[in-house]
Amino acid sequence: MSTLARIAIAGDHHGLELIDRIVSVYSGLGHDVVDLAPRVEGIIDYPPLCAAVAGRVACGDADLGIIVGGSGQGEVIACNKVPGIRAGVAYSEFSVDISRGNNNANIMVIGTKVIDESTALHLLDRWLHTPFKGGVHAQRVAQIAQIEADFMTRP
Repeated sequence: MSTLARIAIAGDHHGLELIDRIVSVYSGLGHDVVDLAPRVEGIIDYPPLCAAVAGRVACGDADLGIIVGGSGQGEVIACNKVPGIRAGVAYSEFSVDISRGNNNANIMVIGTKVIDESTALHLLDRWLHTPFKGGVHAQRVAQIAQIEADFMTRP
């Protein structure tokens, strides 16, 4: 996405410093970044934060979302429980290229125990600038959406 985006961001206690840096950098570039991360002492549970960011993306209040946690694994699972969300963990250029280019991911999940700040910022920039390829990948994204729809309508 080479245009400016509305981005919702949140994370747990592992991600607060990186969130502050991302908000500063990407707001400075002109993106509309909404920081939903609580600033409290102690441990912060990530599932409600994932639901908040994913909810904003799913309902169209944000174009994209970013979640910052420890490993990113639980966060990606929580995000993907929200219909219409395609979240991917960003741990390498390859993972970013696939999640955006092939899967049209709308939430990027960063694990601060997996990558450092410099790598996270590099991967985020790559993620924001990687276009969805469409074609056969669009068919697969549509199939994923159909799985969601089928399970949502089951008695």
